[in-house]
Amino acid sequence: MTLKENNHPLQEPGISTRCADPCIVIIFGATGDLTARKLMPALYNLTREGQLPGQFACVGFARREKTHETFRSEMRKAVDSFSRIKPIDDSIWSSFQERIFYHQSEFHEDAGYERLQKQLAEIDAKLGTRGNRVFYLSTQPSFFPTICEKLHKYGLIYPTNSEKWSRVIIEKPFGHDLPSAQKLQKELLNFLQERQIYRIDHYLGKETVQNLMVFRFANSLFESQWNSRYIDHVQITVAEDIGIGSRGAFFEEAGLLRDIIQNHMMQLLCLVAMEPPVNLSPDAIHGEKVKVLQAIRPLQPGECSSCAVRGQYGPGYINGEPVPGYRNENNVATTSSVETFAALRLMLDNWRWDGVPFYLRAGKRLPKRASEIAVTFKDPPRVLFQLPGKKHESNVLAIRIQPDEGSSLKINAKVPGPSSPIQPVKMDFRYGSYFGSSPPEAYERLILDCILGDNTLFAREDEVMHSWQLLDPVLDYWKNNPAADFPNYPAGSWGPNSADDMLAKDGRAWRLI
Repeated sequence: MTLKENNHPLQEPGISTRCADPCIVIIFGATGDLTARKLMPALYNLTREGQLPGQFACVGFARREKTHETFRSEMRKAVDSFSRIKPIDDSIWSSFQERIFYHQSEFHEDAGYERLQKQLAEIDAKLGTRGNRVFYLSTQPSFFPTICEKLHKYGLIYPTNSEKWSRVIIEKPFGHDLPSAQKLQKELLNFLQERQIYRIDHYLGKETVQNLMVFRFANSLFESQWNSRYIDHVQITVAEDIGIGSRGAFFEEAGLLRDIIQNHMMQLLCLVAMEPPVNLSPDAIHGEKVKVLQAIRPLQPGECSSCAVRGQYGPGYINGEPVPGYRNENNVATTSSVETFAALRLMLDNWRWDGVPFYLRAGKRLPKRASEIAVTFKDPPRVLFQLPGKKHESNVLAIRIQPDEGSSLKINAKVPGPSSPIQPVKMDFRYGSYFGSSPPEAYERLILDCILGDNTLFAREDEVMHSWQLLDPVLDYWKNNPAADFPNYPAGSWGPNSADDMLAKDGRAWRLI
């Protein structure tokens, strides 16, 4: 197979080219839902499009008893169901499945890692994968240090000056508060260097999110307006119509703020608010994101009741079908005070964003699945075209992250005819319709970047720690002051009334999505 040249995710083709090294991807927790729905379809699509080298293999590491053939059959069904490219090409799959293997072991079992060491060496000899490794930890966070300790013990993690390389992808959450994140980082550094740790946030792999920097810094039309002189406020929304499904036990420990806002939404805020980096190197980009987190005004305990809203869904209707409330979900306490909705009002103390509020909201069992960034511009002076009692709508730039990735700009225009009424219209751009194909899945981009050794689209240690430092006071306040009104919004609504009140106090309202 010919190696395909790959570029930095934010550079134009031809500026720099890189080739993926031969390697083995080892997925811990390979019988879980993430492997079936995202990871294996991503590896198949990368193979189909020539992004991976011929000297490539994948090993599923899990605790259940399986044969290679059984695991391959299950992965074929998963790719059939969840791949973005259909139908599956049988000739490509036939070759691809020969590079899929299974390894059964407990995560703490020494003998299992000894067998893994031998199995990987055999694959190296058979397929020419040269000893390079990507370890994908799709397990409960409590296993992260144990797995890394065992990998190090059996020589599967190499020094960074070795001719071979080893990298570890860690799924969120990275800790559940600042002290636990610091403890986890300290434990990992006993076996890894920071440059070997890839903290994955799949939102950063989405095409629209990658395009944010290009959108801003390659278009003077927008970047010249991207400041407090022209922007009134920014809204970032991550809405899901699903409940917590089989994740009740996890969600009881995590909650919405930890699950979505601490990682996904804080990363989106950084990309919207950051200054131009001096270049497109990972360190330069991460450095500007950290400056944004440092500029966010800390929320004091007395502000948490007004600037940090929480909610929990009760019974309601989604798409006309009745759904249970959170407290009626499996593995959820009947008196749970865990939030399934959260909204924050954040201010940045720097020159660019002085006085511009950033409103973040995320929730489960909202009316629809949608993630977007909405930038609302300030209104022009009201001396022209203003009718008594009627206010023209503000210009809004909406960047849609999912579904239907793209962006739209709402402007005001005159309706044809003699009466000259003014009406808002949209200038709309959609990736799928313009480029003729759907963008790659986020996991395809991120897995490939890890193989290439590019951590631009992964979270750096200081980003994670600053995010926890900001949100810990909110978590502490909520823990010490349990909500007395849960459930406080019905499934199928846009959250509790208190979220609307938070914006109403500022003379604003949530954008209708």
